[in-house]
Amino acid sequence: MLVRRLKDCTRFVAGDGSILRELLHPGKADIAIRYSLAHARVAPGEGTRPHRLRTAEVYYLIRGHGRMHIGAETADVDADCAIYIPPGSVQYIENTGKDDLIFLCIVDPAWQAADEEVIGGT
Repeated sequence: MLVRRLKDCTRFVAGDGSILRELLHPGKADIAIRYSLAHARVAPGEGTRPHRLRTAEVYYLIRGHGRMHIGAETADVDADCAIYIPPGSVQYIENTGKDDLIFLCIVDPAWQAADEEVIGGT
């Protein structure tokens, strides 16, 4: 049985500027999944950098309020929203609330650095 506790996962700043903790990744554990699962945090008044993945992604918001941008579309989002991000779409999310914006990121197939492009570079 594999059980991962958020507090035991290494915290790092992703290329898009969000604070991530990777919970599950098939390349880092002996698990039969195709996707990766990460916990993300964006501070109040902050946002991620515009970026795109070659793969599909889903955000599931746990806490906070934000504004999601995918291509030319924008939507206000908050806790309990699931957001589908098609492969190749330029995306970013802004925290428009007073508390941390907390969400899960599911990438399928699993996230790899070579599959991500931060627009404007880092």
